[in-house]
Amino acid sequence: MPGDVRFGLVGYGLFGAHHARVIESTPGAQLVAIAAKSDRSRLVARQTHAQATIFEDYAALVQSDEVDVVDIVAPNALHYEMARAALLEGKHVLLEKPMALEVRHCDELIALADARQRVLAVNHELRLSSLWGGAKALIDKGAIGEPLYALIELARFPYRRGSEGWRYDMAQVGNWILEEPIHFFDLARWYMSSRGEPTSLYARANGRRVAQPALQDNFSAMVNFPGEAYAVVSQTLAAFGHHVTAKIAGAEGLIWAWWSAADARSDKPQFGLRWGLGETVQELHFDKPTGELLELADQIAAMVRAVRDGAALPCTGHDGRWSTRLCLAAQQSVETGSSVALAAAEGFDAS
Repeated sequence: MPGDVRFGLVGYGLFGAHHARVIESTPGAQLVAIAAKSDRSRLVARQTHAQATIFEDYAALVQSDEVDVVDIVAPNALHYEMARAALLEGKHVLLEKPMALEVRHCDELIALADARQRVLAVNHELRLSSLWGGAKALIDKGAIGEPLYALIELARFPYRRGSEGWRYDMAQVGNWILEEPIHFFDLARWYMSSRGEPTSLYARANGRRVAQPALQDNFSAMVNFPGEAYAVVSQTLAAFGHHVTAKIAGAEGLIWAWWSAADARSDKPQFGLRWGLGETVQELHFDKPTGELLELADQIAAMVRAVRDGAALPCTGHDGRWSTRLCLAAQQSVETGSSVALAAAEGFDAS
C-alpha cells in the first residue's frame, strides 16, 4: 500500500478543528502540521493533536518537507495568497470555498497547479452528499429527461460570525454572496451541466435586518444557460433553522430534494428525495445520512485518492472558478440592477 498522504492544515477555528478531526480519522490521511493564528488556537491544537507540528506562520507550514497537501480553512481574502504560496512550494491544495475573490486569481491558481502538476481541489461539499449527489445521479441517468429548470433555495438564520467576527467583515469575506449562495450556484451549474456553461445572470436583494450594511436578508438570482434552460438560486436569512430545497424540472418530470435541521452542521437532519411526473412518483432511499460534516469526511477521502491514485476530483479548480465567477456577477447585478452577460462583461471572459 502507498504511504499516507500528509496534510498540513492552515486555520484552526471552529471549522478548521472539524477538518483536523476528519483528517485524523480518514484512512490514508495523516495530519502532520497545523498553522494557527492565535495563541489560544495553537495551545488547543497542541493539546488535541500531539502528533502534529504547530506553526504560527502558514508560510513555514507550506515550506515543510513533511507536508504533501495544504488544506486551507482561513478567511476568504487569504485563500489566493495561501494557495499560491503552497502551489509554488509544490504542494497539493484543498481550498475551502470561495476559491479566491477575483477571477484572475482563480486563473492564476489553476495555471500554477497545472504547471506544477499538483492537485487543486475546492471544497463544495454538497457535491459529495448522498442527497444532492443523488439528485445529480438521477439527472445523469435521464430520470427526468433533459434538465430545463432548477430552483435551489435556502432559508436560515444569519451566518455564524466566525473567529473574531470575520464573516461580517467584507474586507475578509469579499461579498456576502460568496459566503453561502456560492454553494447553490455550484449545485445549479452542476445540475444543468448538460446544457453548457451559464451565459448570463440577473440578481436582486433586499432587507437589512442584520446590523451589517453589506449583508442583505433576501437574495435571488436567475442564471441562464444555452437554449431556454435556466436556474434560480434564492435565499433568505430572516428565518430559523437551516432548510434547503432543490427542484430540478426536465422534459419528463421533476426531482424534489430537501434537507431540514436546526443547524447546518446537525447530525440529525430530516431529508428526502422524490421524483416523477403526475401520479407516477418514486422515492430515493439512502444508505447513508447527509450533512456538512459527513461530506467533509468524504472530501478528505477524495483528496487522498486524487493525490495518491490520480482519481478524479468532486470539484476542480475550474469548477471553483465558475462558482466565484457567478457570485461576483450576482453582486454586480445587485449593485447595478442590470443583467450580466457572462461571456462579455469585463472580468468575465468566455474562457
